[in-house]
Amino acid sequence: MNNNKAIITTILIIVFSFILGIISNDLYYGFIALLSGTLNIWLQANGKSSNYIFGCIFNLCNAYISYINNLYGLFFLSLVLYLPLNIYGFFSWNKSKKDDFEITFRKYNRSKSYKIIILSILFSFIFGLLLGIIPSQKLELLDSSSNILNISGMILLNKRLNEGWYILLFNNIIDLIIWIINFINNGPNSFMMLMVSIFYLLINIYGIYKWKNASIIK
Repeated sequence: MNNNKAIITTILIIVFSFILGIISNDLYYGFIALLSGTLNIWLQANGKSSNYIFGCIFNLCNAYISYINNLYGLFFLSLVLYLPLNIYGFFSWNKSKKDDFEITFRKYNRSKSYKIIILSILFSFIFGLLLGIIPSQKLELLDSSSNILNISGMILLNKRLNEGWYILLFNNIIDLIIWIINFINNGPNSFMMLMVSIFYLLINIYGIYKWKNASIIK
């Protein structure tokens, strides 16, 4: 990604996030979440380690918004796991930079990918049962599935493995369902989080294409 394209894209993301913030009357947490979340996934798709800086900001906003929407799985893991994973990812990717400051990619093998899928399904069910114990918890199975898939995807992307994008694609679909339901029920900041989910889904598809066609270290 050349500098001109990066600058133009960043400006467009800022402007579009600001416009949506005005439309939804959510120029604080929602605007920051949409802006940081979109920059996070866009830079990640282009192999830029700076994505993790915006990832940290997004996770702090996501934790607050999830809490007030009674999504305690997202709230808890945003603080105790996603935030540290973003910090780790920043230093991990910086070690793998090439001369053009983009990372080199790696490819996983098929058998390990299948194991990750099976474990993700198993732990999603277990975590969903635990969240169901909390009286005010909403959408516990969706919440748990989203979190487990997100954890798996983040770990793989931290290791520069392109299979992480496919796992995050399923996570983004679940996230989209979660925030559609919250938006229908007039959940706080739900419109902007719905926009984040839509942008994540679209850029995730771009990330799959981008990494698939990039140079890969096998």
